[in-house]
Amino acid sequence: MKVPFTIFFLMLCKLSFAFDIIDDVANNFKNGDVKAISEYFTSTVELSILDQEDIYSSSQAGLILKEFFAKHPPIGAKVIHKVVSNSNYKFGVITLNTSKGNFRISYELKNAGGNFTISEIRIEENKE
Repeated sequence: MKVPFTIFFLMLCKLSFAFDIIDDVANNFKNGDVKAISEYFTSTVELSILDQEDIYSSSQAGLILKEFFAKHPPIGAKVIHKVVSNSNYKFGVITLNTSKGNFRISYELKNAGGNFTISEIRIEENKE
C-alpha cells in the first residue's frame, strides 16, 4: 500500500514543479487568449505596445491587448528567453508570429502573496 502511494506522491510533486508560468503565459499569447493573460495582471499594468506606452488598470490593459490581437491575429509563439531563477521574479521573452508580422513580447511577473502576477508587458516589432 505504501509503494503505490509513494509513486503517486512523487508523480504529483514532479507535475507541480514542471509547471512553468513563463510557458503558460507564452501559450496564452500564442492563442490570443486575453482573458487568460488578464488573470495574471496586477491591479495596474505597465503596457507598451509599439509606440503606445502607459500604466493601465488591469481591465484597460485587457481591452488594449484585445484590440492588439484583433489587429494582429496570432499564428504561433516561441519562448526565446526566460529568467526563472529568482523565487520572487520571473521574466519571459517570446516571439509572436501573427498574420500581420512578427513581434517581440517581453513580460515581467512578480510574486505577490505566493502567486505570480504580470506587472509589465512590452510588445514591439521583431526586427530580426
